[in-house]
This record gives sequence, C-alpha cells and structure tokens, in this order.
Amino acid sequence: MKSGFIQNGYFLLLTFVTGLFYFCFYMVALLLSLSLSFTVIGIPLFTRVLRTTTTFIQFERTQTKIYTDISTAPYNKKIATDASVWVHAKLELTDRRNWFAVFWLMQKLGIGLVSLVSVAILYLGPIAFLLAPLLYRYVDLNVIFMQVDTFAESLFTMGLGAVFAAISVKLSDRLVKTIGGYTRAMIQQLDR
Repeated sequence: MKSGFIQNGYFLLLTFVTGLFYFCFYMVALLLSLSLSFTVIGIPLFTRVLRTTTTFIQFERTQTKIYTDISTAPYNKKIATDASVWVHAKLELTDRRNWFAVFWLMQKLGIGLVSLVSVAILYLGPIAFLLAPLLYRYVDLNVIFMQVDTFAESLFTMGLGAVFAAISVKLSDRLVKTIGGYTRAMIQQLDR
C-alpha cells in the first residue's frame, strides 16, 4: 500500500478531530457570549469568537492543500482597524460571511463522523481480514455469513482482506478528494 493511503487516513482522522473541535468551540463560545451579551463583556466576546472564522478557514485551506493537494484561493476578510470596539462589533455581527463560516465549520462535525466511520471500515477492516490466519483460533471471526473455523477459511478471509485493502485505497482517495472539495466549496461560497 502506498504512503498516500496512510496520509489519507491521517487526513480523515484530522477531519474528525477538527470537525468535533469546531462544533464544540462555536457551540460553547457562541452560547456563552450570547448569554453574557447583557453585560459589557458579552458583545466584545461575541465579536472575538466571530473573528476566529478567518483563522479556522485558513487552517482548513492549508490542511486541504497539504493532505489532498487541492489548492483554494486565500480567504481574506477586511475589517476597518481604526474604528472603535463597538463599530467593530457591529461590523462583525452584521457580516453574513461570519455566520456562513460558522455554519460551514460546524457542519464539519457530520463530515468528521463519516470520516471516522470510514477509517474504521477502510483501514481496520482489511487489517482484521489480513490477520485472520493468526486470529481465527483465539477470536470468533464471522465474515458475512461464514464462521471462520479452519485454516482454509482463514486463508480465504485473508484473500478477501487483500481485495478489500486494494478497494480501500481507491475509496479512501476518493473520500479525501471529496472532503477537500468541501473546503473549496466553503471558501468559494464565503467569497461571494
């Protein structure tokens, strides 16, 4: 198996971790800042949370370029720097791109869950099949509707594992390219 297959696995796991982080971060930070909005610190906190979208989108862009070799245009958001805190707050809160960015980043949790399940199926499944001749005596193995009890059945399962591994290489590459396309679509939508 080629090293791109391993790199795809890293990318899929990283997609899950970042998706979980974005969802938790924005859920907690936005609810906290919204609940504190009646105080003096709530609105500035809210705007600082919304400013993180640019950093996270740039991270997604870099991550996608490194792991998938899919290039995307840089995401630049310009905010006037000489304005007061309250003018900045108004600009951040009324900028629709911030809210769309939060929405797109929080959706990565669903994509990350699919990535995590895909890693389990595409990476751990073939390994378990390939190790069937070593494991069939110690572990109850069932492949589809067949109980693996003999050495011949374990060799057949190992052969299925080799075929499954070859298919997994192609499927993981396709899945990684699709997730990279999600990042590209996110940046294109936000640049409108």
